[in-house]
Formats: sequence, C-alpha cells, structure tokens
Amino acid sequence: MKPIKNIADDLKAGRVSSRELVDQVIAKIEDADGEGQRAFTKIHGDAARAAAEAQDAMRSAGIVLSPIAGLPFSVKDLFDVAGDVTAAGSTILKNNAPATKDATSVARLRAAGGIVIGRTNMTEFAYSGLGINPHYGTAKNPWDRETGRIPGGSSAGAAVSVTDGMASFALGSDTGGSIRIPASFCGLTGFKPTTRRVPATEAYPLVPTLDTAGPLAPTVSCCATIDSILAGEEPNILSALPLIGLRLAVPQTLVLNKLDDHVANCFSATLAKLSKAGANITEIPFSELGEIPKINAGGGIYAEAYVAHRDQIDEHAEEYDPRVRGRLIKTKEISAVDYLVAMQARDALIQDANKVTASYDAVILPTTPTVAPSIKSLEGSDDLYVATNMLTLRNTFCFNFLDRCALSIPMHPAGEGPAGLMIVGETMGDKKLLTVGIAIENALTN
Repeated sequence: MKPIKNIADDLKAGRVSSRELVDQVIAKIEDADGEGQRAFTKIHGDAARAAAEAQDAMRSAGIVLSPIAGLPFSVKDLFDVAGDVTAAGSTILKNNAPATKDATSVARLRAAGGIVIGRTNMTEFAYSGLGINPHYGTAKNPWDRETGRIPGGSSAGAAVSVTDGMASFALGSDTGGSIRIPASFCGLTGFKPTTRRVPATEAYPLVPTLDTAGPLAPTVSCCATIDSILAGEEPNILSALPLIGLRLAVPQTLVLNKLDDHVANCFSATLAKLSKAGANITEIPFSELGEIPKINAGGGIYAEAYVAHRDQIDEHAEEYDPRVRGRLIKTKEISAVDYLVAMQARDALIQDANKVTASYDAVILPTTPTVAPSIKSLEGSDDLYVATNMLTLRNTFCFNFLDRCALSIPMHPAGEGPAGLMIVGETMGDKKLLTVGIAIENALTN
C-alpha cells in the first residue's frame, strides 16, 4: 500500500500516469484469483479510464486540483453515485431508480480530482461490524487468506480494496465502528470524523444521529488529506505533535475486558513503546463508558434504524440477510419514549465524559478486542455471530455514542495478525486528533 503522498510524487515526476494507475487497479479487481469479485459490487472501468485521461491532460497543462488528483478510490455501496443504483449491500433495492447526483462526499472527492473506480461490498444495510454478506459473498481479510477471515464491517469491501491495491483509498461510513473495525482487522488506518463535520448525507441511512463518512487509507496523513476534502476544507499538510509530554489516557472501564492474548500483548507493547518515546500515559477509570450499555440496553438510539425499512421489511422479509432482518425487527419494538429517554441520557453522558477527558491530548485503547475470526465459523453459528458482533462493536460504538472523532491505526508487529490502536479525540477536535495520530504512528513505525 503506497501512501497518497508517494503516489502523488510519482505522478508529479512522471513515473506513472493516472491512466496507468487506473489500469493497474482494474487489473487487480478483475484478477480471478483475487478478492475483487467479492470486494466490489460494480466497477466503473470505462468512466474511470476517461476521468484518468482527463486528469493526465490537466496535469500536463500544469493543473493539479489537489493531492488526490488522478488517484482511483472506491466508494462504499451505500453512497449515492450519479447513474448508479444505491443498493447498500442488498438485493432488495437493485430495481430502484439510479441516483441522479453524487453524494456530497463523493462529489467533493471527484471535484478534487479523485477517480471513482467502483462500488464496494458491505454488510447489508450496514447493520453489522463483521462484514459478512450472503448476497454478494464476503471478501477475505488480507491476513491468513488460507483460513479465510472476516474483513470487518460494515465497510468490508472498502478495506480490502485498499489492502489489495484495488484502490488508493476508500470512502466508507461509520455508525458504530464501520470504518475503524475493518481498518483494525485488515491492518489499515481508518478515521471516523465528528459526525457534524462530515455527515453521511445522500447515503442509505442506518442511524442518522451517528452516521458519518470517512476514509480508509494506508496512513494517518492519507486520512488527514482525505478528511479535509470531505469536510470542504483546504487539504493542508498536518504536522505531528511532539510525542514527548503528550498526555494519553487509557480507560479501565469496559474496553479492556475480553481482549484476546494477541491484542492484549500488542496493546501492552504499544503502551511501553509510547512511554519510552516520552508520552505521559495515565490509566483513568472513565466509568462513563460503563453507562453506555445501560443507556442503550433496550436498543435506544437504534430505533432510528427501523425508519428506512418500515415500508419494505414485511414485503421483502425473505430477501433480507436473516441476521440483519432479525436485528431490524427488534428495533421496531423500541417505543418513542424509550428512544427519547435514551437520547436525553446520551446528552447528559456526553457532558460528563467531556469533563473526564478534557485535560488529555487523546484517549487510547484497542480498536477491536480480538483478531479477525474466520468467516466459516461465523456463518455456521447464529449464536457465535451475535456474540462476536457485539464484542467487535463494543469499543468503537462507545465513541460514536459520545460524539467523538476517532482513528484506528495498526499496532501489531509486521507479519502478525492485524490489531488496531484506537486514538480518540474530543468532539470537533478532529485536526488535533490527526496530529496526535501522526505522532503515535511515527513512534510505532520507526
């Protein structure tokens, strides 16, 4: 995986053209021995080649729109792309009318010179953190392909598109962890912005209060560049904060429970490395995290998930992934009173949590408690699927619920099972978080 800056340098030096980049990624997508047929639901081959040639012509004329100009990127199947049906990983919507315009996030990336290479597979309707899709297949995690492990979800194909060189970066969405989980499981960097900065508009909704759009890419700097474009800002180059004296908090409530040995060892080694590099690491109770499962015990905020399905779930019941349908039907039973009470409790908890972490530069913890399990084991057991999904989403969902921005970066030794380190900032503290993330990334990779 080449960072965006390196690819941009290659384009600038004439070592590669945008058309050549597009041809390379299409060849990988279409490779019969690869994961392209499961990672993508549609390829925009001809349109991408034409767009690449246009970017090459502009570059020859001295016009470079942004650092992503001429780079092919993939789009999660829930975002509107003009001319495409937005299927959201389902078969139910396949006969809907095509979108008449791009989602804002897609439009901003295109306006910056990015090239849509295709639509990526996902958990149906984004309602799981595991990435399994019974309709279109499940792209295998790049690690341990012989076993066949889940990529994580719901931005499943998005992650594999980047790890396998089928896109320079991916546009994903995150409601409860759908960017950070596949980043953690696949050894990528993923960034969930504060929701109000980059809302997932013109996209199939899950929980609109929490839905947001963000990047999956090789590095934190890549994510920072893409995030600035998604937020409608100038793509300035961010510098790392000095690691010496950086104040990092490690929560002791909920998020360190049930870690597997590999993740626990990676996290311990990461803390030791950061401490040795000069960071001040403090264990904090952060008991507010333990209140989240209580507040949302009856489904609470997920009442919003039923809205988009209320007119179709009965008629098309047999066409749903049964595990997705089962979760959605439960949200139907959440009363308006229970929803409003949960939202009020959430607002109060956010205020309390903000006071706890305000004096720290970031909160750090494992992104996912385990390495990616096998696809076969989860397909074969509903009970294991449900338990694994709940555990996988636990850490990431906490910070969607608290309205925070959050990164996941790799923390595992090279060649070992991927494990992600989650770095959490304050609400609307996205830029600072990204500079903290670059500092931590530098410490872990040098």
